[in-house]
Amino acid sequence: MAKTAPEGTAAPAPGGEQGDAALPQNYEAAVAELEELVSRMEGGALSLEESLTAYRRGAALVAFCQQQLEKVEQQVRVLDGETLKPLTGPAPADSGDDL
Repeated sequence: MAKTAPEGTAAPAPGGEQGDAALPQNYEAAVAELEELVSRMEGGALSLEESLTAYRRGAALVAFCQQQLEKVEQQVRVLDGETLKPLTGPAPADSGDDL
């Protein structure tokens, strides 16, 4: 019988690759993990293999974030009747050029 990871934790991917690990629960967690990955990569302390693994994981996180944003955009379109309206704000100040 195969072992499974405890609930709420990601099971390690075959070969220890983080790029294929379970994705975060939400957009905010994905962004936080992505920021941490970028920080580690910019630090320069990762080996070539670790950098490649981090890059793959980052690519998966970016794709997840893009998908989440697309879902939200679709929900907004549905809620707004398929037509996004421009933001309404204060009218621009009159420059006095009108005659």
